[in-house]
Amino acid sequence: MSGRLGTPGPRLPSRLVQLYAGLSLYGVSAALQLRAGLGLDPWDVLHQGIARHSGLSIGTVCIVVGALVLLLWIPLRQRPGLGTVSNVVVIGLAMDATLRLTPAPGPLWVRVPLLVFAVVLCGSATGLYITAAFGPGPRDGLMTGLHRRTGRSVRLVRTCIELAVLASGFFLGGSVGAGTVFYAVAIGPLSQFFLRVFEPRRAGYPVTGGGARHPEPVPEGDPVRQ
Repeated sequence: MSGRLGTPGPRLPSRLVQLYAGLSLYGVSAALQLRAGLGLDPWDVLHQGIARHSGLSIGTVCIVVGALVLLLWIPLRQRPGLGTVSNVVVIGLAMDATLRLTPAPGPLWVRVPLLVFAVVLCGSATGLYITAAFGPGPRDGLMTGLHRRTGRSVRLVRTCIELAVLASGFFLGGSVGAGTVFYAVAIGPLSQFFLRVFEPRRAGYPVTGGGARHPEPVPEGDPVRQ
């Protein structure tokens, strides 16, 4: 496998397995965090809020929102890859399937460990599919595209996007709580750790975390390294 994210390596079958396993587990982790009932990550707060008003399942909303975000790539001149399109579809399907199979746990002593497990699983899933190197997901592609077009730092662009998404989701009735804060604090370090686990040679590349669906490789001198 190549030492650069986004550069095709010789082991295509294993990379495909890694990609789809990571995306599927990401959807599972999102569903388990919802089942914990202690607050969701910003994008899923938005997805849940839209689902409550539209009558669609949250997984279906995740797919629709991902597709709409992908349309925003056109003026930003971003190029989707296999991982981009797969990201739009697989996470939402896995999320809905997991929700159908898992009941909502009642007691708090069950929901807190479930939340922790879900966030750790999300970090490991992130490490899996990013190191498969099939291109950024729609949300991270939007972030990096806006960064390049506006010249603003990745941190600022990401913060603005996530705050807007979180506020919109909260207004629509999405679940914000301790789980939202825990996710925001833990997902970056967890994703970085699992990047090192799954591909040590790629550990030098930054992880943007937080619902992060496929960050792109960062060139030397990019503000994200600062």
